[in-house]
Amino acid sequence: MFQIIFKRIGIGISLTFTEKWNTDNTLNTEVAIEDKIAQGLKIVLNTTFAPQTGKKSGVLKSTYKTDGISLNLDSSLDLGGPVVNGACVGSYKNWLLGYQMSFDTSKSKLTKNNFAVGFTNPDFILHTYANDGAEFGGSLYHKVNRDLEGAVDLAWSAGSNTTRFSIGCKYSLDKEASVRAKVNNSSQIGIGYQQRIRDGITLTLSTLIDGKNFNQGGHKVGLALELEA
Repeated sequence: MFQIIFKRIGIGISLTFTEKWNTDNTLNTEVAIEDKIAQGLKIVLNTTFAPQTGKKSGVLKSTYKTDGISLNLDSSLDLGGPVVNGACVGSYKNWLLGYQMSFDTSKSKLTKNNFAVGFTNPDFILHTYANDGAEFGGSLYHKVNRDLEGAVDLAWSAGSNTTRFSIGCKYSLDKEASVRAKVNNSSQIGIGYQQRIRDGITLTLSTLIDGKNFNQGGHKVGLALELEA
């Protein structure tokens, strides 16, 4: 891959030009400006051109960040009808509020409409969400004490009227070893054991048991050895 980066500083404006030409004979160009129009605002234009086929595409992206809010907005540069994607996350003390959307201008239709609310502190985390008005769910994590942690996850789909539920926990045997267990409403039971053998070497043993079809087999067993230099 061949890459050329140009930087030019104009009158109060700093633009970054990046050009990439890869082995697929595709030319990618990026133009970015950051913290010049407004502090925390970044605008990026990405374009792609394939000389052999003449195919062109582009995306305009923008990001705005402050201490309490983060905004993202991007749009494809399609004359037939661009797709606009947006997301926003706001925080106040221990609370988080998020929204995500996608709008197809060619169909004049909102194709994604998601909300999320969260609360967090060192020993307790709560997360709830609603996706497209059709799927609702939430999760709860609690650190009971220094050795024991637990979590619950619940989701409901309005279209199929189905509910998913799971509960799990982790118990630290000592500083080097811990066990984990998880069970869901499909009667799947997961158990894991993790042992730190020494610095940089960790061994993990795990199994997944299908409680509904216990006699038919199909259970899973796993082993992992993690090495860190």
